[in-house]
Amino acid sequence: MKLMIINGPNLNLLGKREPEVYGKTTFEDYFKQLQEKFPDVALEYYQSNIEGELISKIQEVGFDYDGIVLNAAAYTHTSVGIGDAVKAVETPVIEVHISNTHQREEYRHVSYISPGAKGVILGFGLQSYDLAIQSFLS
Repeated sequence: MKLMIINGPNLNLLGKREPEVYGKTTFEDYFKQLQEKFPDVALEYYQSNIEGELISKIQEVGFDYDGIVLNAAAYTHTSVGIGDAVKAVETPVIEVHISNTHQREEYRHVSYISPGAKGVILGFGLQSYDLAIQSFLS
């Protein structure tokens, strides 16, 4: 099984940015834990703060991988382009969020990704990624 984790803007600051919301662990450290937990899964990771780069990565892997775990971060609520890219590819996408976006500002309650996603996991901290990976294995 080959899975790609794609993270959007500001997720490169995990461990530093708003630790009360996002925790104190960097994504790189957490990714190593995921690789250890799922040794039979070829896990790859990509992060960009640039919307077009995220769209290009979705298109690049969206026909050859078994799954995409996508945390588009703030672009979730603003990017029709990312939502369209998710709908355009054959690879199933699980939308994830570290925080429960429905407990936050009202504009975060809308997702342009959810309509094209296989599923949505939010509010379980970094474990949201773990749950998304498990969903591809069952």
